[in-house]
This record gives sequence, C-alpha cells and structure tokens, in this order.
Amino acid sequence: MKKINFLLFLFFIVAALYAQSPGMHLIPKQIFVGDHATLVLQLPAAAQNSADIVFSPGSDFLPSDPDIDFHRIVFEQRTIGSRLIIEFTPFVTGKLELPVIEIGGEYFSGLTVTVSSLLEGKSNLVLSGAATTLAIPGTALMLYGALAALISILLIIFFFIIKGKKLLGVITERWKLFRLFRSMHKTEKRLYKDVLKGADKRLILDRLSDELRKFLTNLTNVNCRAKTASEFYELRLLREETPEKENISVFLSNYFKRLDNFRFSGTNIVSDDLLQLLDDLKQFLATIEDLIKKEKHILSKEGKQ
Repeated sequence: MKKINFLLFLFFIVAALYAQSPGMHLIPKQIFVGDHATLVLQLPAAAQNSADIVFSPGSDFLPSDPDIDFHRIVFEQRTIGSRLIIEFTPFVTGKLELPVIEIGGEYFSGLTVTVSSLLEGKSNLVLSGAATTLAIPGTALMLYGALAALISILLIIFFFIIKGKKLLGVITERWKLFRLFRSMHKTEKRLYKDVLKGADKRLILDRLSDELRKFLTNLTNVNCRAKTASEFYELRLLREETPEKENISVFLSNYFKRLDNFRFSGTNIVSDDLLQLLDDLKQFLATIEDLIKKEKHILSKEGKQ
C-alpha cells in the first residue's frame, strides 16, 4: 500500500514539473519551402510585466542565416507567462536549426523546425512536356490569309505563263486604239476651233484629209495615204459582214469625195460646210468606237492576213 502511494506521489510530481516546463509550437504545424511560418516558444512567467521587445524587418538585430529569412521577432514578458514569437520563411527542406537569438538579455539556442518537401511521397517524377504555344488573337486569320494570298499569287503567275502573252497583246492593242481615237478626237476639236477663228479654210481641209488618212492607216494597217475616194469603198474596217460594215465603207468613200471636191474645185468654201464635215467626222469616230467595244465586231488587220 505504501509503495502504491509513493508511486502516485512521484507521478503527480513529474506531471507538475512537465506542465511547468517551456513548450514550443509551429504555425502552421506543417510548413513547406517558401511558406511564411511562425514559431511560438512558451517561456516561464516574468517577475513583472514589461514592454514587448520587437525586432522588425530591416533591424540590425535580426539574425542572419543563408537558409532562413527572418521577418520579425517579438519577446513578450508577462507575469502569467512569457513568449518568444519568431516569424520566418525557410528555403531548404529537412530539419533546420535556427541560429542563436539574443533579445532582452536572453539567449535562445537549439531551436529546430522541420520543413517538408512538396515532392515527398510522390513517385515517377518526370518533367512535363513543353507547354503549347499560346494562340494570339487573329493568328489563324493572318495564317489563312497569308496562305490564300500565296495561292492566289501562284495562280496568277500560272495564268500569265499560259495566257499572259495573249492577254498582254490584247491589252496593248486596246491601249493603242484608245490613244489613236483620243488623238483623232483632239484633231477634230482643234480644227473646229480653227474654223470658228477664221483660219485658212483650204489649210484646214488639207489637215483634215491628212489626219483622217493617217488615222485609217494606223487603224487598219493598210496604207490609206494614196487611196482615192472610190478606193475607200473597198477598205475593210470590220472583219464580219454586217450592215454597219457596208455603211462605214460608203460613208468613207463619200466623205473623201466631199473633201476632194472642196479642196480642188476652186469654189468658195463656206464655214458651215467645214463645220458639217467636222460634225460628220465626230459622228463617224463615235460609231467606230461603239463597234469596237462590242465583242462581236473585230477590227481586221489586213497587214496580218
């Protein structure tokens, strides 16, 4: 009985002593590399309450360690129990021992914390593949647009290789015709102004005959400079046999007969007659242009036959 009482007495004494010994806990309980952690060390009660001693960031009193970044240390001294609060961030895993801390005339050493690893408990650790390229808005449109443009250019090049020479010849011929008619229209307008100004009428007739013969020569590739009025009836301006072709031939033959009559008859030339000739020429040019624009009418080139 005495032995049992002695053992119970010893147990209570040990329990009391353990309850009064300093304790330590970590917030959070499990920390990883880069976590902001707080270590709280419970200390015996102080004789009297004192102001807190604080080592704030940037203070020269904060300890230095290559594996730990200390943020703040607070030393609280209370009659009901003191505390040492250490805020820090670890940068390595495993069991770390904090450097000796001197604060308020007290030295604290042998403080250790365990830093866990995020890779613990995982197997077959393999680096993941490269991340896919982020698609910039509009990239697909630019890509397909560039491809479409490239294909279009290739098709155009292929088209010109096959039909480019013929097409270029058609464009060149139309450009020559445009310049030819434009030049003749300018001549007609210039002669019209000369008549109104009272210029020499015989010179105007000579100029009109020469310019019209040059125009027909360039248009048909047939030398029309030495043709008589009756020979113009046989001039082939259009390849197809149409009523317009017959009318044009008759008009040219009659027109040059009128010109030659005014030039060589020796009679007095009236301005109204010259103006009528120029109006008829203007109407003739408009008719020929209209026939050329219609695809069913093709100008014949006797020099090429």
